[in-house]
Amino acid sequence: MNHNLYAVLSAGFPEDLTRPCLLLPDGGQVSYGQIEQAVSQVAGYLGALGVEPGARVALQAEKSVQGLVVYLGVLKAGAVFLPLNPAYTPAELEYFLDDAQPAVFITDPQRFVTEAGGAQPMLQAVAREADDLAALIYTSGTTGRSKGAMLSHGGLAANAHSLQQLWGFGADDVLLHALPIFHVHGLFISLHCALLTGSAMFWLNRFSEVEVIAALPRCTLMMGVPTFYTRLLAHQAFTREVAGGLRVFISGSAPLLDSTFREFQERIGQRILERYGMSESVVISSNPLQGERLAGSVGYPLPGVELRIADDAEVGVIEIRGPSVFKGYWRNPAKTAEDFTADGYFRTGDVGRCDADGRVWISGRAKDLIISGGFNVYPREVEMVLDELPGVIESAVIGVPHPDFGEGVVAIVEGHGDEAALIAECRRQLASFKTPKRVVFVTALPRNTLGKVQKNHLRHSYQGLFSDVP
Repeated sequence: MNHNLYAVLSAGFPEDLTRPCLLLPDGGQVSYGQIEQAVSQVAGYLGALGVEPGARVALQAEKSVQGLVVYLGVLKAGAVFLPLNPAYTPAELEYFLDDAQPAVFITDPQRFVTEAGGAQPMLQAVAREADDLAALIYTSGTTGRSKGAMLSHGGLAANAHSLQQLWGFGADDVLLHALPIFHVHGLFISLHCALLTGSAMFWLNRFSEVEVIAALPRCTLMMGVPTFYTRLLAHQAFTREVAGGLRVFISGSAPLLDSTFREFQERIGQRILERYGMSESVVISSNPLQGERLAGSVGYPLPGVELRIADDAEVGVIEIRGPSVFKGYWRNPAKTAEDFTADGYFRTGDVGRCDADGRVWISGRAKDLIISGGFNVYPREVEMVLDELPGVIESAVIGVPHPDFGEGVVAIVEGHGDEAALIAECRRQLASFKTPKRVVFVTALPRNTLGKVQKNHLRHSYQGLFSDVP
């Protein structure tokens, strides 16, 4: 059996290849047959360029139909796909290229696909084993240099099959795809579910509230980051009538605020399905399609995923083992060994707990844990209190150096209000050691391209906040 991921995905393409794969905002569409032909030519062109199975092929470009074709062509050729954020600076890019050493680096996918049009198409996907490398995904690098997570053909396929079944993807679905494709959310989680079932995607090159709202009546489900949903809720045209045809809205890549969860339910009449994943394992857990979805919970571990809390603690670092967990970090055996336990569990770095029902609840990142006066403070617990208070759009709780407590708890709040009043309300609901010693108001929290708050930037910006404390 050929375990090449493209062979697995293309087996799900519709028999009628004239059916649409991509629906475009201008009313046009790209059929599965057109995708398959272009992919075969890209794969053949890569072969003609001397790209061998296992070689890396890097792509740094804005989202496009041609970018999707390049990704699938790389898989079909048996090479390893390396997506790079188009926002990376030349200095950052130099690091990734030096580390991964790709055989081909593509910055203009439209031109590349056009050039490939003259190549002899590759009719059969290059044979790959399930354990062979399919993609190299560099982590965000919030602590030190980014590391390349090695994802296999079999691991990505296993995750896709699980999600397709859990979320009920079928041939008649139409997925609203407004996510970037340099990240696992838009590249693997969204794309693979649709391709595996031969369903269509409404293809937006970027997120726009107006374009999303206009597309919703033609779609049956949507995947997005929490920022997508908060922006939609801020738009008056986002109504229950417009969204009534969608069977599920899925959220991931960053924590979904409880307030967003409740407001969405009140406005649209549905509960957002939140799931939990990361670059090193794609999706780890998901709320159910059928069944209760609870605000703040990321649901149950996927079939085949073993999840435990380190040291059998009530709250602690989440460790996982399963078919979709990555093979290790690229050319970094020391870090790989450090992040895996002796019995093969990956230490995710996320702190959380499992309740009696088996649901997973995330408290935050282990590196975000604050130790103030010898007590552990989990930022998420404080943020949940702050985010419910008047004037607070969203909060980010961090620890910064404090001469007395080691670390002082600080809340950076997007919004407005009275610092003393917010601290007093936190003190009423939380233990004193968890209560912020300072609240700083900002017009906007720093975020990455997927809307995740960059706490490392905040810690750097406010590291001297208590420098004058005696």
